[in-house]
Amino acid sequence: MAKAIVAVFLCLTVMCLALGPPKAEAAVTCGQVVRYLMPCVSYVTNGGNVPAECCNGIRSLYGMAQTTQDRRSVCSCIKGAINGIPYTGTNIGLAASLPGKCGVNIPYQISPNTDCSKVQ
Repeated sequence: MAKAIVAVFLCLTVMCLALGPPKAEAAVTCGQVVRYLMPCVSYVTNGGNVPAECCNGIRSLYGMAQTTQDRRSVCSCIKGAINGIPYTGTNIGLAASLPGKCGVNIPYQISPNTDCSKVQ
């Protein structure tokens, strides 16, 4: 399962690099999102303690996403990654809990059902 998640993140990174930034010119790219969240894969896959590198990445992304378009871009990238992996309720729950565990309050829920176009 962990190999599948890593493979999906790597595929998402390659796709984002090939496609370039979204048309609305968000400052945060999917490649950055994947790079900052890669340390979180082990926690989402296995549970346990959240790695410090994961929280550092989440905090960095939070700090970078200063505009509505940036936040929507990050949301869409995360949603794309979630939709691209086989997940269980446990895995999605672990992913959704990460911002809170890292002391970050994001304006949307991490879920495959999140409507990122409504993120402010």
